[in-house]
Amino acid sequence: MIHTKKRWSNLNAFTLSELMVVLVIIGILVLMALPKLMPLISRAKSAEAQIQLGYLHGLEQNYFYMYSTYSLNLEEVGFEQNKLVTEGGTANYKIEIVQAGPNFFVARATAVVDFDRDGIYNVWEIDQDKKIKEVTRD
Repeated sequence: MIHTKKRWSNLNAFTLSELMVVLVIIGILVLMALPKLMPLISRAKSAEAQIQLGYLHGLEQNYFYMYSTYSLNLEEVGFEQNKLVTEGGTANYKIEIVQAGPNFFVARATAVVDFDRDGIYNVWEIDQDKKIKEVTRD
């Protein structure tokens, strides 16, 4: 039987201090990159508002074809608001119809989260012609 003895001193490895230095450097790089990524993050989250408003526009058009007027009530058109992140859900935008009449409607998506923490909340609107615009940029 051959006995081989491994010596711990001959193993190639990183020391704990070397690993800590690498982690600190990575942390600093992330902190430097994060502010530059915030506009990209805000833009990605605003896609939720645009998609939800587009969906609501389709529901309002269907309602208009049936009743020859637009509705002020989300439930009447069949729109169900997802639970907001402030209530433990996943939706970042509160959807509401702010104006409606026989020939027009305006719906608004208002962010419930300040994505870049500057005190300004993102707001999007859509009308009966499917013109979507960013009213307040975050």
